[in-house]
Amino acid sequence: LEVTHHYTELLSTILLVETMSKELESRRALRNARRVLIKAGTSVVANDDGRPSLTRLGSICEQIAELHRNGVQVIMVSSGATGMGKRLMRKHGRMNMTMAEVASFGENIDQLSNADQGGGAQRTRSESGDAMSERFFSEVVNTNERPHSMHNAKKTYDSACAAAGQFEMMNLYNALFSQMEISAAQVLLTEGDFRNQDHLSNLHYSIERLLNLGIIPIVNENDAISANRGYTEGDLFSDNDSLAALCARSFACDLCILLTDVDGVFDRPPSEKGAKLLSFYSQEQSVGIGEKSKHGRGGMASKISAAQSAVKPGSKTRACVVVSGTDLNAIRSLTSKAYDGTDQGEPKGTLFATPGSPLEQQALKEIAAAKLNSEVSISEDARKMATASRDEARKLQSLPHSERKAILYAVADALEAQKDTLLKANAIDLENAEKDGTSTQLVSRLKLTDSKLATLSSGIRQIADQSDPLGVVKAKREVADGLTLQQITVPIGVLMIIFESRPDSMPQISALALASGNGLLLKGGKEAAHSNEAIHKVIGDA
Repeated sequence: LEVTHHYTELLSTILLVETMSKELESRRALRNARRVLIKAGTSVVANDDGRPSLTRLGSICEQIAELHRNGVQVIMVSSGATGMGKRLMRKHGRMNMTMAEVASFGENIDQLSNADQGGGAQRTRSESGDAMSERFFSEVVNTNERPHSMHNAKKTYDSACAAAGQFEMMNLYNALFSQMEISAAQVLLTEGDFRNQDHLSNLHYSIERLLNLGIIPIVNENDAISANRGYTEGDLFSDNDSLAALCARSFACDLCILLTDVDGVFDRPPSEKGAKLLSFYSQEQSVGIGEKSKHGRGGMASKISAAQSAVKPGSKTRACVVVSGTDLNAIRSLTSKAYDGTDQGEPKGTLFATPGSPLEQQALKEIAAAKLNSEVSISEDARKMATASRDEARKLQSLPHSERKAILYAVADALEAQKDTLLKANAIDLENAEKDGTSTQLVSRLKLTDSKLATLSSGIRQIADQSDPLGVVKAKREVADGLTLQQITVPIGVLMIIFESRPDSMPQISALALASGNGLLLKGGKEAAHSNEAIHKVIGDA
């Protein structure tokens, strides 16, 4: 029975590994979508300087054209008009200023949003810079007719920029799509268009008619009307992410794709070490959210909320994927039947599925299978680490005592030379320990100081100066004529040592292992993670 059980486990593992090498069924199902909504955020449409990214936009348009040729209807929701309009407004604002005003006004021309202001009002040369700045600002936002705070004034100014930039953005899309013999149409919407039944009925007709004629509707919020006024929880949408989700539901899209500036949704901010991309986002999932991009209004929290809204029960949108728009094959990898996804490794982006749907159930099965496969991988990784430690220990044993001594001196010198780096890493652990309420006794063991590092270096040099511990004859006995039994010191081989949150233990253990020719597998306390990592690097480099 034990043999049979072991064989069954082995067989299931082999089948699991073979299955994981193929594309997941939940992802393959996305390629059957007949109507797709693609949302390109500001961080995808624009570069860091605010100018449109022709590389990414060109790639997006090419991939949309491929879908179009394959009979897939595409709706696009695009941000970026405000950024394009700001450049245009700033340009015309400066063109309408005299040289004296430019010299006097200086950088204050960009008062509203760090070099994002402009206007064409006439000003008198006798005004001081501050007075002219105040008057210039008032004329742009028309404060006499409508009182504004600076925060609200910027929103109103952004709405004017959106109006100016929308034409620029559509010209760019028209130029790109026309190269592929595709026509596009502009659709500007406000929340009221979804609340008013007459407006909504006309909107449905317009979208359906455009799609049936093979024209790509490019949707954006009509910021010239809504004025970026800010929203409450009762509003239908608050940014282009939630607008995309609303459009996907309203226009019966099978699939919604949210393009962003990261690979998808991570279990913690992607800037943090160890952040893991989630291939599927379950309804009970909880993740850490990082900072949003400097250009867009949304952020990852907004995209998660929008994706969940797009696939909520009752919606005809069965799937939504948050994926990187900087990946020039992102759309193709999700939707093209001709795309070979077997070589791409992990599936791209993060999938959201309607709760309780067959797609969600399939995705959950795949997550469970991946977890089991991960456990198999972890065991394999541990075996590889142990084997590598044994192999390196044999190399260490073959070194003469003089070389092992030189290594120990190098480690001692490195600990002193890199003490600032080590203390900086240790400070992070101490700060985390204080936040976690770690006991004073444990913190005291955790702390590294100049004197501790100096003592460690001195102790390692003392170990180096000792005689070679290997090959020492501890006992000798002649058991018969010509047969002598000797007790000789040799390395143990590989040592696995688990130690508490005492980062000063690692140099001591390492020095003894180096001197005695033993390999090491070390497991330190999590409280000293940063310190241990820094010490390990210093010793390894030495």
